[in-house]
Amino acid sequence: MSIESLARPEILAMKPYSSARREAPAHGVLLNANESPKSLLEETGLTAGLNRYPEPQPTELLRRLAALYAVPEEELLVTRGSDEGIDLLTRVFCRAGQDAVMYCPPTFGMYRIAAQAQGAGIVTVPRSPENGFRMDEAAVLAGLKANPAVRLVFLTSPNNPTGDLVTGGFLRELLDTARERALVVLDEAYVEFCSSESAASLVASNENLVVLRTLSKAWASAGLRCGTVIAQPSIISLLQRVIAPYPLAGPVISLALRVLQPDMMERQGELLAELRRNKSRLLEILESRPFVRQVLPGEANFVLIRAERAAELLAHCARRDVVLRGFPADATLRDWLRITVGSSDEISALASALDDWEGGS
Repeated sequence: MSIESLARPEILAMKPYSSARREAPAHGVLLNANESPKSLLEETGLTAGLNRYPEPQPTELLRRLAALYAVPEEELLVTRGSDEGIDLLTRVFCRAGQDAVMYCPPTFGMYRIAAQAQGAGIVTVPRSPENGFRMDEAAVLAGLKANPAVRLVFLTSPNNPTGDLVTGGFLRELLDTARERALVVLDEAYVEFCSSESAASLVASNENLVVLRTLSKAWASAGLRCGTVIAQPSIISLLQRVIAPYPLAGPVISLALRVLQPDMMERQGELLAELRRNKSRLLEILESRPFVRQVLPGEANFVLIRAERAAELLAHCARRDVVLRGFPADATLRDWLRITVGSSDEISALASALDDWEGGS
């Protein structure tokens, strides 16, 4: 049984859109894409060639991302952030009213949004605050076995907002359970912040594994909206049938290439080291607060805390221009706040706001 048999039949039968840039290289006298022969903007490093469509999957960017993630280029699809990868997977593998996705809230909300937008079912395996929001591995396996409609199992490692990891042993067990019946999608948006290795190396030997990566977090490039789907070529081919003809804008491609140059990689290492130091300081600041009932340090660039009068504390910090993340719509997280690890000055501002709160001002 091939992985294609899990995809929607109408996607398998679909002839993908063939763009002018995909059919012919972008050099020579370009009269094939109804483009303007010149740009209205003065050409700089970022605006050069804006009158032309970019490569659908930029060759040089694929090369650099393949080197970064240590996978072959044919296992990559560059997307507009991980959000687009989630949406593409749901559209390709979930038939409206028939198939379902599984996820483990509290976690990244776009898994649910993508399923709802597609008209797919949603199977939840909730995390409980009683056990520190750790994922119920046995319930995930049991839920998958019991529900043949599940086509996608979304997991996040480290998870947002709880910061816990998917262990290698559980991932392998889940892949075996899901084989020939579902894809396991491991979202590694925060993996650079932890000591755990990426699961990208497992893709070559597991056709039903998909790994999502992004430049948004550890590469300090959230504004670029540049993500990557890592999967076997059979899955990449299916996603290419429904992805937009030109998903990345020309300036985005140029900036992503700049971010991935050797000198920037060195600066990225320095940034990660700085954030590790700042996280230690943040945890020290939180430990001494009597109104902080619980701290989940996690393995990412944020911590999750349970606080007395969390909503009031959130508003207090906002009045002092310190913006934290609350979860008013989620009953299980109503007493919890997520705090991103910021710069040293930002942590100092938070500490001052907490001092004021503790002092009653």
